[in-house]
Amino acid sequence: MMKIVVIGGSAGALEALKIFLPMLPQDFPAAVLIVTHIGSQKSIVPDILGRGTALPVRHATDGEPITPGRVLVAPPDEHLTVVAKNGSAYVELSHGPRENHCRPAIDPLFRSAATAFLADTIGVLLSGYLDDGTVGLQAIKACGGTVIVQDPLEAKAIDMPASALQHVDVDQVLRTEEIASVLVKLATASVRPSTRGGDAVPAVPKWIGVENRITSRDSDMDDLEQIGKLSSLTCPECSGALWEVGHRAPIRYRCHTGHAFTAKVLEALQSDSVEDAIWAAVRALHEQERLFIKLSDIERQAGQMARAAEYEAKATRAREHSRTLREVVVARAVMVKT
Repeated sequence: MMKIVVIGGSAGALEALKIFLPMLPQDFPAAVLIVTHIGSQKSIVPDILGRGTALPVRHATDGEPITPGRVLVAPPDEHLTVVAKNGSAYVELSHGPRENHCRPAIDPLFRSAATAFLADTIGVLLSGYLDDGTVGLQAIKACGGTVIVQDPLEAKAIDMPASALQHVDVDQVLRTEEIASVLVKLATASVRPSTRGGDAVPAVPKWIGVENRITSRDSDMDDLEQIGKLSSLTCPECSGALWEVGHRAPIRYRCHTGHAFTAKVLEALQSDSVEDAIWAAVRALHEQERLFIKLSDIERQAGQMARAAEYEAKATRAREHSRTLREVVVARAVMVKT
């Protein structure tokens, strides 16, 4: 069976891809699918990568077959996933719920490829912040596949590689220029690494199938009950209830509409929400101060000096409160950095 190489990365990943993709030969026998965190903005990633490589590189299109020797890149604002049916595999694009606050996200690609190709899946995680991709690599390993991680000491952003090393049984940690040669060896190997020595290919764990269904929206709230427990937290994307899910670290959360977060991503989003709320309060206090000053001037012109003084005192308190909140924002920023 053909092998599939799935690659994920974020900040700094494009630089790594530009180095090792051109090192893959024109007759590379595996399919290559790539997700980088590009969001909804227009992407020229295929144009950039295609300039230096012998393999054709372009954005994936929904429903196209997955074939060897072709590099498919996730288009903007679409999850790129793999579906196996009737002995063949094809691409499925979806504008489904964000995972780890990203669309396209890495975990959906890794999970779906692991389900479709089992031990013939080769996962590569590159540079990036936070920890998208870690759980996807766990899925690849659970299905018998092979996991490669860029050396964190070489990555522009070490978070994603470091998280994978902490939470996944990684097969190889490689410098960028070493990745291509290892991919060629793995893609041309006639024996699945997971079947050497007579070991059976493991069955797809239940949690992977459930999360694949959630990504494709072919699920309901009962699915979450199978893989997690209701928490007291709410989803920062839709304000729905969050279930704590996962069979192992890192801690993760999902809501019934499909949004998914690791604890690290949820922490970052909550911190942003708190800061946004504080700045909204500062703005409201500034407006209140100006209103009190205006009312004080009106009362003073009307000869109501006592009432004018009351409004002036209120304006002073509003100014002091806004200054206090600004100091809270600065203190929080220092706390996060340390």
